[in-house]
This record gives sequence, C-alpha cells and structure tokens, in this order.
Amino acid sequence: MPHIAKRADLMPPSPIRKLVPFAEEARKRGIHVYNINIGQPDIRTPQVFLDAVRHHNLEVLPYGHSAGSWEYRDELVKYYARFDIHISSEEIIVTNGGSEAIIFAMMVTMDPGDNIIIPEPFYTNYNGFAVEAGVGIIPVTSKVEDGFKLPPLQEIERKITSRTRAIMICTPNNPTGYVYTRQEMETVRELVLKHDLYFFSDEVYREFIYDGAEYTSVMHLEGLQQRAVLLDSISKRYSVCGARIGCLITHNQKILDASLRLGQARLCPPTLEQIAARAAVHTPASYFTEVVNEYKQRRDVVFAELKKIPGVVALKPQGAFYTIVKLPVDDADQFSTWLLKEFHLNKETIMLAPGNGFYATPGKGVDEVRIAFVLNVESMKRSMEILREALKVYPGRVKH
Repeated sequence: MPHIAKRADLMPPSPIRKLVPFAEEARKRGIHVYNINIGQPDIRTPQVFLDAVRHHNLEVLPYGHSAGSWEYRDELVKYYARFDIHISSEEIIVTNGGSEAIIFAMMVTMDPGDNIIIPEPFYTNYNGFAVEAGVGIIPVTSKVEDGFKLPPLQEIERKITSRTRAIMICTPNNPTGYVYTRQEMETVRELVLKHDLYFFSDEVYREFIYDGAEYTSVMHLEGLQQRAVLLDSISKRYSVCGARIGCLITHNQKILDASLRLGQARLCPPTLEQIAARAAVHTPASYFTEVVNEYKQRRDVVFAELKKIPGVVALKPQGAFYTIVKLPVDDADQFSTWLLKEFHLNKETIMLAPGNGFYATPGKGVDEVRIAFVLNVESMKRSMEILREALKVYPGRVKH
C-alpha cells in the first residue's frame, strides 16, 4: 500500500473541532448543544459588508491580483492608520484568511528544521501551520496563576538556538484573552534585535479590548522595519468567519516578494469577499462600540457564574472573547467528551475546547478548557450553569 507522508501523520487534529462528531450524535438524541468551543460569534455581520455582497454589479467573477486587489489594499491603508499603523498598499499581501498569512510568514522566513518561539497556551492551529511549513514550535509557558503574562526575558532567551528564526506574539491573545503591555512588546523587541530574529504579531482581535487595557502593535515599535510581520484577519472583526480574508503586512521587501510568489501559486484571494471587505472598512464606529459592550457583558456573566463553581481557576480576560479555565478534573479532554456523550441537564449540554491542544509542551493543559464568549448573555449564563452541574457528578472530578 502507498505510504502516507510524515507531514500528514504529524498534522494534529483540531481540539476545537475534533469533538464535532460527538456533538452531532448528541443533537440526534435530541440534546441541545451550546457551542462555546469555537470562535464563531453570533454577532451580526455589519450591514455594509452584506450589502456589498448583495448589490455587486459583477457579470463575471474574475481572478484578482495575487496580492489582493489594489482597491481593497488602499482601503486597508486607511483602516490601519486609525490605529497609528502607517503602511503603503505595496506592503500588504491579502491572504485566504489569517491562517494563510501565518503559513506564508513561516514559509518565507524559515527553512525546514528551523524553529519559532511562541508563548503557550497559543492558538491551536499554530501547531498545524508549523507542520505544513516544516517548522518547530518552541514554547515558553505562561500560567493562569501569573495572569498569562509574558514569561521573563531570561526564560525566553534560554530557548533561543542557532535554528531560531522568530518570536511570535498574539495580542489580544487567543486563547487567554491577555493583552500584552507595551513593556512586554518592548521585551520581545529587545530579544529579536539582539538575536537577529523576526517578530511575528497576530493582532486579529485589536477591536476587542476591555477595562482600559491598551493595544500595542508590533508596528508601533522602533527599529523593526525589516523584522516586524503583522498578521491579521477580518473574520472576528466583522463576524464574517466564512469570508476567509486576512493579510500579511511588513516593510521587508524580501518577505513581500517571496509571499507574493506563494500567492501566485494559489492564484488569488477570493474576489467577492474582498469587495465586501473593502466596504466593511467603512463600518460605523457605533457597531464596534455595541459589539465590545456585548462581549464585555458576556465575559462578566461567565465570570460571575464561574465564581460559584468550587475548584475552578480562571483569569478575567482584557481582550478578545476567550478564556482558559482550569477545572477540577483529571482530564479535560475526557470531560469534554463525556459532556457530549453521557451528560445533559434537561436535554442541554455544552461543547468545550480541551486545553491540551493549545500547548506544545506534552502534559500541559490536561485540566484546562477554552471557553469562547460567542453566544448571547443568557446562553453563556446557561452554559456555565450546565458546567457547574456537570462538575458535581463527573466521575473524574479531583480536588485541587
């Protein structure tokens, strides 16, 4: 029988999606499943985005520019300027979602066997992107007990080897909701300059920041013109996860040229979605005011309910719409499966994302889950009630 490539065997399953078959079976049994495992908000998409799709005047849906349409990139320049990020249209590569932007960044800056340092827990699909690029992830562990702050400089520096090519930060963070401070971003800046590295920054959630926290972009830092790579997506910004439009931004011409060649190999990002994304740049500020307030209410009700559950440890996030929660269970993966296969509360249960998939270090996150505040306030409150009752009867409950 023909063999399967090692790359295929190494590709990890998504902890966010791997429980889907169990959720489908639960629904067939008449169980209502609250999906708080995945970053798929129920927030309405801006009307300007939908109108652009409905009212386009295309008679043929053509190929576009491999780096993205000039019209859309020109609008992105204006969008980023609102955040004191000053770039030109030529410094943007539009991608098929933020996922492709990250893959491009890894592929054009690293050879197979090179590595990238990322604080964990991190967005689980970084693991898959690294496998695709032949890159190793070197984790530095942040902890809920420490507020998920950036680990000390010396701890990060010890991880740097001759094969290290970049350090990557996600701010506001998925899955922790942590917003890295200016000082922490400067710490990473110091390291990449000292060790001749790139600084990748995933900033998808910049609109969603609470309690006066301040957003610092990699593009705000001095002296990184040839090292900074900003990675972005419209999926969560406009609640359009299915649109698959992201971008890679850098002042480094070699990275841009190489990324464009990768872009040419896949022809172009989606044309119709770029038309809509271009219109969405003009989404009224009032939309984001309402959305941020809604997410904050969801966050607050989740944490009010979590406080009622003995043995739970969680940090109220400053940004995004996720939190990592430490549960009093022996194995959060098994617990998450049990919730779908064996438990319900009045014909209702919840779908969680097991925490171990957000780590690269074996054994980390085994008693943690990620909760996404993607449902309305009442649904989030009900979800936490279900979690509380489930933990009371779970056979694998432990005392911390």
